[in-house]
Amino acid sequence: MALEDASSAGSRMVERALKSVVQVQSRGRGSGAGVIWGADGHVLTNHHVVAGGRRGGKVRVILHDDRAVDAEVLRRGRNLDLALLRIEDGDLPAVPVGNSDELRVGELVYAIGHPWGRLGAVTAGIVSGLGEVRGPGGRARYVQSDVALAPGNSGGPLLNARGEVVGINAMIFGGLALAIPSNAAGAWAAGAGGRRPHLGVALVPAELPASLRRGDGEAGLVIAAVERGSPADRAGLLVGDVLLGVAGEPLDGFESLLDALARAGDSVRLRVMRGGKISSVDVNLGASGRAA
Repeated sequence: MALEDASSAGSRMVERALKSVVQVQSRGRGSGAGVIWGADGHVLTNHHVVAGGRRGGKVRVILHDDRAVDAEVLRRGRNLDLALLRIEDGDLPAVPVGNSDELRVGELVYAIGHPWGRLGAVTAGIVSGLGEVRGPGGRARYVQSDVALAPGNSGGPLLNARGEVVGINAMIFGGLALAIPSNAAGAWAAGAGGRRPHLGVALVPAELPASLRRGDGEAGLVIAAVERGSPADRAGLLVGDVLLGVAGEPLDGFESLLDALARAGDSVRLRVMRGGKISSVDVNLGASGRAA
């Protein structure tokens, strides 16, 4: 009887969650899934799902009730493979978001998406690992599970047994499904709002010598200009300084800096090289619509 109750509860949870999962069409074909994120018409999906759409452009979204609507591409980021869309109709059922830091290996999870064009397909599995992988966009933390994913699942939610989103499904790696943790995805999405921390600098990428690199793909960002009165100016950053890391992590390019700033609170620690000497600089961040 208890098993039947658990099964019924799981079915009801999936039925509720299905209303928050959309199909995202890019370049005129169904190319992935997305999840309604918050009560303001935002949709979170993968960067590679909307790779054919430019920022500020439109992609087609199919809602759970088969309505087709246009969504604006607010932000895309290769580093975490995420994209944030906005639908004008703000009266959409958002899925509750869980705390991915509380996930444990062996925990039951569900994936919802549109594999091979089959709308609203559901698969189940367990969390098999929590860790970090390196890809073309740099390092990112992922939830590993054995849920079955296929083309069309990308950008859809990974749910815990309570029906909370604990990840955004991204890819298959070594036979396992990888999802971006909900905490990382939520911090990234929050950084796409109207108020975002910024440094107040213009930056130019620079290739680092092997002696300064901690890993493949690591890059430096040279400060080409400093805005007067900005957080960078107040912290004493100068033109010619090279940013090597942020918040204890090396930089893989502009996107990793933007993502770190989006997750930052009132201050952030930068690793900076000046005149061949490396030091740490704490920057008190302001808030504005700019990101760097």
